[in-house]
Amino acid sequence: MKIIAFGASPSKNSINKKLATYAAHFFENGEVEVLDLNDFQMPIYSVDIEEEIGHHALAQAFLDKIATADIVVVSMAENNGNYSVAFKNIFDWCTRINAKVFQEKPMLLMATSPGAKGGASVLGIAKNAFPFYGGNIKETFSLPSFDVNFDSANGKISNAELDNQLKKLVDNF
Repeated sequence: MKIIAFGASPSKNSINKKLATYAAHFFENGEVEVLDLNDFQMPIYSVDIEEEIGHHALAQAFLDKIATADIVVVSMAENNGNYSVAFKNIFDWCTRINAKVFQEKPMLLMATSPGAKGGASVLGIAKNAFPFYGGNIKETFSLPSFDVNFDSANGKISNAELDNQLKKLVDNF
């Protein structure tokens, strides 16, 4: 079983990438591939650029990665209550090739943030929007107060209650 995981942030130290990576490894017999949004940097999408260069090869490469997945694990970064610009740009380019970006793959959709709401705003936006783009969302999870509830040195959730909650979601997936 192939699992594609990514944090929807370009940060080298993305807390969402850490959470997605951690969660992806709970799927039994899963081969996990963690994507880095920095590998898919493209010019800011515009119809003018698309007319000039056509479909961007990196957008196709991102779609090809999603196509290899049996399960997609995404943790959304929240920037001012919405998607990160890096993710939104990749998403915009991809929709020009295939509007069903997530290709109906079963998805664990998550978010985290340093704050107590755990990226709830962006999680809600993504939960409502992704089904229109082929997101087959099976479960959602929000990790509040990342720095308090995640042990970055060991790469795992340190809050036992939240950790068990995530494990149950994956077990029921």
